[in-house]
Order: sequence, then C-alpha cells, then structure tokens
Amino acid sequence: MEPLASLAAMAGAAFFAATLLPAQSEAVFIGLLAAGSAAPLALFLTASLANTAGSVVNWWLGRLIARHGIEKLPARLRPDPARFAQAQSFFGRFGWPSLLLAWLPIVGDPLTFVAGTLNYPPGRFIALVLLGKAGRYAALWAGWASLA
Repeated sequence: MEPLASLAAMAGAAFFAATLLPAQSEAVFIGLLAAGSAAPLALFLTASLANTAGSVVNWWLGRLIARHGIEKLPARLRPDPARFAQAQSFFGRFGWPSLLLAWLPIVGDPLTFVAGTLNYPPGRFIALVLLGKAGRYAALWAGWASLA
C-alpha cells in the first residue's frame, strides 16, 4: 500500500472511531505499522489528529443538542441514553480531567459529546482530548515496537 493511501486509511479509521458511530482504529494502526507502508511517526500523527477531529464532531453535536434539543439530530447520530447518562455522571464527577480518558471504549465518545452539551471551551477540549488520544496511540506504538 502506498504511504499516502495508508495515511488516508488511518485517518478515516481514526476519525470514524472517535465519532458516536461504532468503529475501531487500533487494529488499523497496528496493522499499518506492521505492514511498514508509511512512516510510524506519520501514522502516529495522523491517527492522533484524525481521532481528535472525530471527537470535535461529537463536541459540536453536543453543542447542537444544547441549543436545539436531541430531536434535531438524525436518529442514527443520537447517543445511547444509558451511555450518555453514564458519561454525564463521569464528567460531572471528575470534570475536565475526564477528557484525558476520551480514548476509552464505551464512555470515551459520549464524554466528548457531554463536553459539547456543557459548552466546554473548545481550545481546552481539543488540547485535553489530543493529549489522551495521542497517549493511547503512543502506547500502542511502543507496544508494537517492543514486539517487532
């Protein structure tokens, strides 16, 4: 696979994995590292930035909900009520540090959505989410490198 195609695949997987839609990017990241089809640093940066961009979409959807109500979203983009309540509780309990855990399965994506509904400042939101998501990809990269 050409490097540009690998980076595009990584960007797509990472972006969609961060939205409220079900997807996963870790296997794509490790697979592309193993294939050697792009520079590891480029894959890391692409994955981190695209995954953060997907979370920004969640934040923006949260802002829309806060302004106009959940019924304005298409049904497939509405958060699961149980996961949303769990994320609200988590964010309410731990506040801004919880955004460092936006990479976690199940609660991570709704956390970013909740931050939008609460009008959490976008600059701080992006910095915290990027830090957490980059940390996850760095850990995956380090794990892969130790085994390769």
